[in-house]
Amino acid sequence: MELRHLRYFLAVAEEKHFGRAAERLNIVQPALSMQIRALEEELGGPLFVRTSRRVELTEAGNLLLTQARNTLAQAEHAKFIVQRSLRGEMGCVRVGFAGNAVFSGKLMRDLRAFHRAYPDVELIVQELPPQLQADAILAGQLDIGYTPDHQKLHAPALVAEQIGYWERRVAMSDDHPLATQSRLKVAMLATEPLIFYDAHDADEHLLNMLIQMLGHQPNIAHRTASTLSVLALAAAGLGVALIPEPLAQVPIPGLVYRVLDEPELAANLMLVSRTGETNGAACAFLALARNEEAIV
Repeated sequence: MELRHLRYFLAVAEEKHFGRAAERLNIVQPALSMQIRALEEELGGPLFVRTSRRVELTEAGNLLLTQARNTLAQAEHAKFIVQRSLRGEMGCVRVGFAGNAVFSGKLMRDLRAFHRAYPDVELIVQELPPQLQADAILAGQLDIGYTPDHQKLHAPALVAEQIGYWERRVAMSDDHPLATQSRLKVAMLATEPLIFYDAHDADEHLLNMLIQMLGHQPNIAHRTASTLSVLALAAAGLGVALIPEPLAQVPIPGLVYRVLDEPELAANLMLVSRTGETNGAACAFLALARNEEAIV
């Protein structure tokens, strides 16, 4: 017994006439009669009492009428739910982020726009270090990541798209000798103690670029896994930090920001996802995030 058999049965039961039921179903009457007979044979008895003018349900037919309506309604509901999921209108999206995504405003814009467009989708948002985001996406524990570029993002199973690009700023205490300068070059920081954001080698690319530009290993005085700790240590005069420009909007007593005039040291933000993503909600989020970036 297939769903089409139940639809044929329901049409005859409601129309009480094989001819009208066939017209409603857009099939010829002999085919409808044959399908109903096949259904009755499968169930083991008559479902209709046929007269010359009308068709009436038997007791078994009345029992099947209720079940058929319930079954077809449930099938339509299942179809509706699955189609909504495939369109990304329901389900769950798990999003990881690093600091740049927050301070640039990109993450909040995307979350707000997605929630407005897909209010029935659950959003789970958590801060994760850049390299842990890649691991979590590959392990199926995260759907989308907002992170600076790093080596792990270049795995074949990941898609990484640049959605942000910013100059660097030098964060330092307001009584630092270089605070009188409005623009700085890397050479001016050659012997300065540096403070690195060191969550799972997040600043590995920056370190390699500094080594190339300076010709020697820079003086890394402190490594910390917290963005605010980087700024706090710089404000305390324990070193200087090279930070993405969006962080320069964070006001901290005793801390000043100066332009680092080195375009090759620019920071970026990547939108990371799985290759061949099948989660409808995650696909909808990615489409919106890419479109939001185009608008911005």
